[in-house]
Amino acid sequence: MTVELNRRNFLRGKLKQSDAPRMYPPGAQPNFERLCSQCGECSSACPEAIIIRHETGLPVVDFTRGGCTFCNACTDVCETGALLPAPSEDWPWQAEIGSSCFSLNGIACRACEDACEPRAISFRLMTGGRSSPILDTDQCTGCGECSATCPASAITFATIKEKAA
Repeated sequence: MTVELNRRNFLRGKLKQSDAPRMYPPGAQPNFERLCSQCGECSSACPEAIIIRHETGLPVVDFTRGGCTFCNACTDVCETGALLPAPSEDWPWQAEIGSSCFSLNGIACRACEDACEPRAISFRLMTGGRSSPILDTDQCTGCGECSATCPASAITFATIKEKAA
């Protein structure tokens, strides 16, 4: 997430500004920051309670709370047009599994695989009792369910560089 450079963040020790884009709710339009009135209706409407208010006041998705079902409840209540209904295939985020993954470090864990409904995560056995997670990027919907269940917080999300035509 982006850290705003201001006195409050300076006093909190947040000195570096991140280039990582914020994860806005599904259906966020390209001019979302300008269109969003910060009313909080999308957050209230989310049945999964994964839309929270960022320190800037804008709504963002927090996958530590759970995964997204792409139900469009947030878009249904948005009166400004900042969020519009869109198919889940248009969601520009995809999971990435980091080196802190328990299985990569010899600790038996398959929580993300069990939580992944589209079966985009599998594990390949390695020597030494370790397993290597394999992410099928064609199957990953970016729903975040794997991230919510990962006890190592090893799963992050990045925007998809190019969509397949």
